[in-house]
This record gives sequence, C-alpha cells and structure tokens, in this order.
Amino acid sequence: MSVNMKKRGRPSADKVKLNQQQIIECAKSMMQESGKLPSIRQLASNLGVDAMAIYHYFANKNALLEAMTISLIENLYQPINGPDWQQELEQLCVSYLGLLSQYSGLLETLLSMSSDGPARVFNDKLSTIFSGLNLPADQEQHTRDLLVDYLHGFALAMRCHNEQHTQPLDSSMIKGPLQLIIRSTSSNGA
Repeated sequence: MSVNMKKRGRPSADKVKLNQQQIIECAKSMMQESGKLPSIRQLASNLGVDAMAIYHYFANKNALLEAMTISLIENLYQPINGPDWQQELEQLCVSYLGLLSQYSGLLETLLSMSSDGPARVFNDKLSTIFSGLNLPADQEQHTRDLLVDYLHGFALAMRCHNEQHTQPLDSSMIKGPLQLIIRSTSSNGA
C-alpha cells in the first residue's frame, strides 16, 4: 500500500521555497494572462504547491487580492513634489492607464474590492503631487474624485473601443481633458 506523504499547509523547506512575494508575482502574472484573479487552486498548481500553502501566507483570497493590487499600484510612476506638478500628474495618470490596460480585469477588480488599500496607495501618490498646492481639503478631494472617475471611464472606453475599432484610443488622448482639471486646480489653489 502506498502512502501519500504530501502534507497540507506550508511546504517543507527542502522542496519549495515559497514566500509572499513569489505568490503575489505569480498571481499578477496569471491575472495579466487571463484578465482575472486566479483561484487559489490554480495559483497553487502554477507554483507547484498544495493550495493550503497559499493560506499560510494569506488568510484568504481577499487578503491575497489586496496584496496583489497594492503591489501593482505601488509600481506605478512615483511622483515627486516639485514645481512641475502638472507634468507629475500627467505621468502618474499615464502610468495608471497603462497598468489598467495591461491588466484587463484590474479595473473591475479594484472597483469591486471591499478593501481600500490600493486606493490609499494611489491617493498617497496624488498627495505627493498636490502637497505644494495648498488646496482646501474639499477642493483637493473633489479634484481626486474627478480625476479618478475620469481615468476609470477612459480606461473602460479604451478597452471597449480598442476591441471594436482599428484606430485605438491611447493614453496620450487624456492631455486635453487633463488640462481642464489642471487649470481648474491651478486657478483655485496655486
């Protein structure tokens, strides 16, 4: 009689070197390919471990989802606080749209998450840009809301349009509308 010696839970040290970052990177790669977060079983299979090994590092799928999306947002353009805040804002916006187009299911994933971790990371990047403008708190919040809603709408339009048309939309097309947001922000705060 053969006995399956495979233990559930954390993989033994001599077989697989597994860590949180490796799991996150594999999940990002699989999401990029499929447009959705892989199941824990798919992820474990891809990593060559038992599904319970993933739970050693992440309490549940939502914890993995939050870690993965935070990792993606952290890798966006890192703006600096300086005199050319408009250029910094444009670079951050283009970087964000690039990420949303690279990971086709990311927008829906971000919008459906109960966690605000990824939004906090993005807001920190925006705070770096806005910090020298001395905007009233409500105006800064309205600017953030308008900007993020515009970027999400544009990302959705890019995906829908690019699937149906030969003349694709691209992130360079946000310059005009972004200038309206910049002018509005500049005329009232800086």
